[in-house]
Amino acid sequence: MNPLKKLFKQTAIYGLATVLPRMLSFLLVPIYTSVMPPGTYGEVTLIFTWFAIFNIFLAYGMETAFFRFYKDSENKKKVLSTSLISLTVSSLLFLLIGLMFKNSIATALNLESRYMPYVFGILVLDALVIVPFAWLRANEKPTRYAIVKTLNIALNLGLNLFFLILLPTLVTEENTVFFGNLYVPDFEISYILISNLIASGITLLIMLRVYMRRPYVFDFELWKRMLTYAMPVMVAGIAFTINEVFDKYLLSELLPEDIAKTEMGKYAACYKLALFMTLFATAFRMGIEPFFFSHSDTKNPQKAYAQITNYFVVLGSIILLGVVVFADVLKELFVLNASYWDAMSVVPIIILASFFLGIYHNLSVWYKVTDRTKFGAYISMIGAILTIIINVALIQYFSYVASAVATLVAYGTMMVLSFYFGRMYYPIPYNFRKIIFYLGISILFSIVSFYIFDRNLFVGVPLLLIFLGLVYKLEIDNLKKVFVK
Repeated sequence: MNPLKKLFKQTAIYGLATVLPRMLSFLLVPIYTSVMPPGTYGEVTLIFTWFAIFNIFLAYGMETAFFRFYKDSENKKKVLSTSLISLTVSSLLFLLIGLMFKNSIATALNLESRYMPYVFGILVLDALVIVPFAWLRANEKPTRYAIVKTLNIALNLGLNLFFLILLPTLVTEENTVFFGNLYVPDFEISYILISNLIASGITLLIMLRVYMRRPYVFDFELWKRMLTYAMPVMVAGIAFTINEVFDKYLLSELLPEDIAKTEMGKYAACYKLALFMTLFATAFRMGIEPFFFSHSDTKNPQKAYAQITNYFVVLGSIILLGVVVFADVLKELFVLNASYWDAMSVVPIIILASFFLGIYHNLSVWYKVTDRTKFGAYISMIGAILTIIINVALIQYFSYVASAVATLVAYGTMMVLSFYFGRMYYPIPYNFRKIIFYLGISILFSIVSFYIFDRNLFVGVPLLLIFLGLVYKLEIDNLKKVFVK
């Protein structure tokens, strides 16, 4: 099979595994915004901000290290068992320390201590399935991966619906004994965490077969080499997470206390509309990461890498313009409470930032296949520093608009730096003119539709059709080569 065709086939399945669960998760936004005011939703956002940050620490780059060493190892079982033992021991140690010092940690994170056992449990359960899911991807089992991921989020969604929507209506005089014991008023945040905990626990049970059917051998020398490779990846992951979620925390800390969580809640809800670009970029990255490593030793892999990036930019440009044009339609569907809509002005900025991040992931192949992961850490740290500086300097004046601009500047800078260093260490023949053309036209049409004509569909839809016509005229022959025998 054409390697690019195989890539897009796997990316489509990984896309299903990512897009469908995230779309189910996206349905939680209208649920949360309908039952919670922006301030309470802001508290939920803060908890999930810390989830994202601690997930990186608990993974400490072992997923990427697993891919790298699993591909080249003659004893793949040893790589798998060493990875599993490492993450299991570190996760259980984290759980023990977390429960011992939960009150101190809660104070440091500005969270209520009653939520901490849920938080620690979810973090550990999610950490324990990192390697099993990576094993499925490394062995090209995208369908099984998709089924388990979808089941996880579907269960989470169902439990959220039950606890937040259905349970309050079931508490009547006739059935107070059973449902009355389950229902607690003003318990929404705990219900959300309980739903996540149950879903994560069942996912681990499903993935236990990866743990149970493997002989366990811990290779200390292999583990040290994996850690050496993984540490820069972890640093890069921390920096990425700062770029992605830390602005919400800074909003809660730098704005006046009486409006901080409300502003954060508005920003977080409208931020979710960029999910469509994030889903596309994530699905694409999950398909190309194994592809990068498996084709790094083939003849002229740089040509395939360049083609992949070209297709990503074409498809991403369509998504960028499409979401911007229909932003008002999407907000009516997914952000039900109009009190959140004040933050709609940041939607195009966040979508473009997510697009830049996706391009960066495509460009990052050079430091992954050449084992120069330290460059990924350096570039990500620069992005994180920019995120923090811009937020700290401007939040007090521009609130969440400053956070959106900081995200755009950080990801844009990372994209440019990766391209610059990649040309020095691993030249790839990107079609730079094509990339600039599609990206530039999509951004221009987005600005015209959203800001100049104030999201008028009679302007936006024709611009989108014109852009689609350009893509069809210029790319149809190339796409046929990939998808048609």
